[in-house]
Amino acid sequence: MKKSKLLRSIISFAFFFTIVIPLTLNAQKPKEGKELKIAKIELGYPCPGIPFYHFKADIELPESSIIEVEAAVDGNVLRATDLRRESDSEDMNRPPLSERPPSGYSLSQDGTHYKNLSVVGWVKWQPGQEYNIRISVRMKKTVRAANDDVWISSVKKVTAPKDVAVFDKNWKSYKAVILSETAGISRTKEAVEILLAFYPDEAQQLVRDIRVVAVDPKTHELTEVASQVYDVQEDLIEDDLAPDKSGNPTRKVPLWLPTVSARVAFLADVPAKTSQVFLVYYNNAEAKVKTYKTDLHVQGEAPGLQIENSVFSVDLHSNSGHLDQITLNSKPDDPFFHRLETNGAMHWNPDIYVPPRPWSHTADWKPPRSVKTLAGPVISKSELWDNLRGLPEVDASVSYEFFPGVPYFISSTCMRINETVNCLALRNAEMVFKRELITNAAWYDAVRDTTIVYDVANMPDLTDLKMAADVPWITFFNKEKGIGFAGIQLNYANTGIESSPRLLNPFFYITAGPWVYWARGLSHTFLSSNMQQVVPALKGNVFYEKWAYMVYELDKNNNPFAPILKWQKLLTHPLKIQMVEEVDNRVSKTLQEVFMDKGKSGWEGRDTHK
Repeated sequence: MKKSKLLRSIISFAFFFTIVIPLTLNAQKPKEGKELKIAKIELGYPCPGIPFYHFKADIELPESSIIEVEAAVDGNVLRATDLRRESDSEDMNRPPLSERPPSGYSLSQDGTHYKNLSVVGWVKWQPGQEYNIRISVRMKKTVRAANDDVWISSVKKVTAPKDVAVFDKNWKSYKAVILSETAGISRTKEAVEILLAFYPDEAQQLVRDIRVVAVDPKTHELTEVASQVYDVQEDLIEDDLAPDKSGNPTRKVPLWLPTVSARVAFLADVPAKTSQVFLVYYNNAEAKVKTYKTDLHVQGEAPGLQIENSVFSVDLHSNSGHLDQITLNSKPDDPFFHRLETNGAMHWNPDIYVPPRPWSHTADWKPPRSVKTLAGPVISKSELWDNLRGLPEVDASVSYEFFPGVPYFISSTCMRINETVNCLALRNAEMVFKRELITNAAWYDAVRDTTIVYDVANMPDLTDLKMAADVPWITFFNKEKGIGFAGIQLNYANTGIESSPRLLNPFFYITAGPWVYWARGLSHTFLSSNMQQVVPALKGNVFYEKWAYMVYELDKNNNPFAPILKWQKLLTHPLKIQMVEEVDNRVSKTLQEVFMDKGKSGWEGRDTHK
């Protein structure tokens, strides 16, 4: 009993061991000095380098010094400011390279010496209005506050630009998102998805009040873009700061605050090789639901949905929810489909063959246990999950994502081995077509460094065409009808927890019979010389795929696969996303961390001597 109590005491002590280093600002009353010299101060528009409405003040200190800075706008002290030394100048057309979050202020007392610097702070200014901005600098000899520290400060009146459009002031808050294009391809109405976090009191109706606007980098004009809010999750539990049984405080500040998170998708225009700012406005109790219209439409009863945009239409199988048919809208009489063997869908797996049990594919679901759908103007989804039929040892998921105005959709699949099984086949990424619909196959062959074009219409039955597992793209097409269906590989990963994957000769391949299909063999002895040997798929193994599938017309005048190469470059170089948000006043000014074991933090007695 005594040992148990002692053990609990040790664990409790280790759990609550924290670092708390308070900000020294205003900790002691320093001396007042002469007025701070502000060489220049102005209110600015969002740009990639400073992606929010702000003030920027260029400051000249009387001498090089360790400093602390406080800024106030019309008497309201900003929770945090950004300090930029003269030597830290950055390209304002690109997202900021350096950032010092609140944890940086509270954990590390800045021992850097400043002389000439810029101070940047958030100001949600309104056109033509005047603002009193006070900047105070505490000059110190050491990182710690001392009685001989000197304050110097200055107040400047600044007038915001007139006759400019800013967003409706009824939206109280916003977050900034910077999108950067790196492939040299201008993006037009490209769907972007981000996850954002909010405080509960400002997120009571996110689906209604979020608006996304694009900022013109030259005119600073704002253009609202189509957006969509979904997957709202709440964690409203507060940290318990009540004292322990002995009356001692558990900690000085909360370790966490209640949070609401949500996904936001929007359509973005980003010219080639540029960075663009988008502002996500929220926190308007009076906001009404905004309906955006695009060419993306969903109808039907899940899992057998029908999805259409301006380029193609898709039918998902009524039982399994898998891709069943896809039609290029410019070729309405020439759909791609399969409908020959068992479930008949085009998209068949993940799958596994554990004899003597039947070969089990995700396309065999009738229906899957979990079916989730999302229909919206920017992104529509179908997400499926269950055990493989007849195999409780194996879980699998299949998801589809559709977007307006593009010739592709995204499919992600995942298979998890719950208990080790011995299999003749372990596969993924399979697409099956009625053979009469296809004349040729093509893919980029890394070994030969060329594009292989193969006549699959006349290939012998059950002949396998093999390629590298990481084949970047593959296509089936009909040269007479001038249409094709392509897969662009975006991600392919195999891993494990209890044990690492044991894959026997993984490869990608094409085979033909009454159908023609491509698939990935992870361990596929069923197609090997010794087709009755089994290979274990081990407990904890996970197999993941992410592909873009597209329909297209063959380019008869140039490279017939030019559409695939264009979209492959775009999809494998997605827009880079960087989010910047204001430091909220409720963020604590001290930092606490909970460590597993008692020990040094590394910050004790730190003096940078800079």
